[in-house]
Amino acid sequence: VLLIYCSPKIAKTAFATVDRQPNSQAGTFAGRQLQPPSRSLAGHKHALGDRREQQASPKPGASIFSGAVATLAALVVGLRHGIKRRQLCNNKLSERFMTRVAAEGDAVAAPEESALKSFSTIFCNLFAVWLAIAAVAAVKYPPSFTWVKSSYFTALLGALMFSVGITTTIDDFKECFKRPGAVAINFLSCYGIMPVLAFLIAKLIGAEGAILAGLVLVGSINGGQASNLCTLIAGGDVALSVLMTTSTTIGCIFMTPLICKVVLGAVVPVDALGIVVSTFQVVLAPIFLGVGLNTLAPSFCRSVAPFTPVVGVIATVLLVGASVAKCAEPIIGAGMPLQLACLALHLFGGLLGYSATSACGYDERTSRTVAIETAMKSSAFGFLLASLHFGSFNVRVPSAVSVVWMAITGSVLAVYWKGKPTATA
Repeated sequence: VLLIYCSPKIAKTAFATVDRQPNSQAGTFAGRQLQPPSRSLAGHKHALGDRREQQASPKPGASIFSGAVATLAALVVGLRHGIKRRQLCNNKLSERFMTRVAAEGDAVAAPEESALKSFSTIFCNLFAVWLAIAAVAAVKYPPSFTWVKSSYFTALLGALMFSVGITTTIDDFKECFKRPGAVAINFLSCYGIMPVLAFLIAKLIGAEGAILAGLVLVGSINGGQASNLCTLIAGGDVALSVLMTTSTTIGCIFMTPLICKVVLGAVVPVDALGIVVSTFQVVLAPIFLGVGLNTLAPSFCRSVAPFTPVVGVIATVLLVGASVAKCAEPIIGAGMPLQLACLALHLFGGLLGYSATSACGYDERTSRTVAIETAMKSSAFGFLLASLHFGSFNVRVPSAVSVVWMAITGSVLAVYWKGKPTATA
């Protein structure tokens, strides 16, 4: 290739050099007749110009060597340029291939993730349906839930609260402490609005004695842990809900006995130390564990956040089903008026809590949180107190009925508010 490329140029250079050589002093040069040089000034100048031209003209050997070197250098440069272009093309092809592979991978992963999110959304939207199915199954066939032993309750409540805590951050709790008024409103709703409403509803249905005492007891107990899950589903303030649940749970140490004494004339002793320990086990510890995980691995928590309500829903369904199965006979024995009374207590109590919070100028998220916290009572705890400290069996019947309607009311409110915007009021 080098010889083929160089041969025309080499020949041309050689012939041009030979043509420039004079045949004689008075002969020809490049085929033209020349005159002998004269001694005149013009002749000297002409001779000097010829000598310079001869000196500047390359020798044949040097011309061949220079042409070969130049050609070789051009080939090397061209080869390097070709290699670089080839590498650049390969890099572009590789990038396109990897981009295509990544796009295909994302295209495959996106439908799977979207399908899981859709399943989570639909499953949580049917929260009330799952609770109703569990309640009916537990009443009609108690063995369907009696396998859930009381010793499992702490673990199930812990799983429920952990699923809530993993979506909460330390900053959320800091913001809550800036709104102590909202916590105070919920406390007054829990131990002010609900006991009075329970007493009025009991009188409205003509309840006396044990049934009246049982309804007032339901209205006098603390908020339930399932309210935190419903607040999460409803788009409320989860951290504020946890603080409210904690405050009412600790407050029941002295508020529940006081209300029962004033309204019913009965003294209901409460294990204060036991309530504090239980509050730490089933509320505070799982919540702070979830918050800690969210602080250490926020990316992971954000990725699983859409699916954590599913864990809470399953835990709540098992808890409600087990509680109903243990007192299926009292629930069956309760008439329709008591069923409607328990439904009205939780529904209207939640709406009154919402209205009171909105009237005080709080935003939509806070109002929803207070409404759910007020509506959802710890009916299972009321059933336990009625069993231990009231002589009449019928006192525990309203608490048993309330377990079902409390969960259904809270879940219905949560699902209703889930699709609604939380714009500032």
